Amino acid sequence: MERQGFVLWLTGLCGSGKTTIAQGVEQALKKRSCLVEVLDGDAIRTNLSKGLGYSREDRATNLRRIGFVSKLLSRNGVVAIVAAISPYADTRDEIRKDTGNLIEVYVNAPLEVCESRDVKGLYAMARAGELLAFTGIDDPYEPPSQPDVVCYTDRETPAESIAKVLAELEQRELIPEKPRVEFFI
Repeated sequence: MERQGFVLWLTGLCGSGKTTIAQGVEQALKKRSCLVEVLDGDAIRTNLSKGLGYSREDRATNLRRIGFVSKLLSRNGVVAIVAAISPYADTRDEIRKDTGNLIEVYVNAPLEVCESRDVKGLYAMARAGELLAFTGIDDPYEPPSQPDVVCYTDRETPAESIAKVLAELEQRELIPEKPRVEFFI
């Protein structure tokens, strides 16, 4: 049976675990024979949105571009997994309304946990004033008011968060259930 595509949009602070969850969900869906594409915020900024800054307007433009690409993929039967900070509620709401088939996942981790995971040193640079308009430090992050799934990555293992997302997708019948292994003697 051919499945319809949809957009799985992971939002949260830098270092919250969006990419880890996106990659885990991607692997699980590929094992279930789903067509999947991950649109990672960092990769999009490097390629599709090169030259955009970090003003509110530029961030909105970047997210609209990601939304447009994910919508194209989903209407062609692909599960488009977006892992992008997406700091502003109004932009996320606009994309959800335009896309229609979007599942929002709030990857929730406290700021201090995200800072402790920061392998690139971005939070330290932002706190030192070397990076301006950094989400969570001197630019706001507006948490979703009604996300479809919330992953608390300071209290859940990556496997638990991934399982939570997959369970929601199964419950909505967007993906095939995990095949059951039966043994016959």
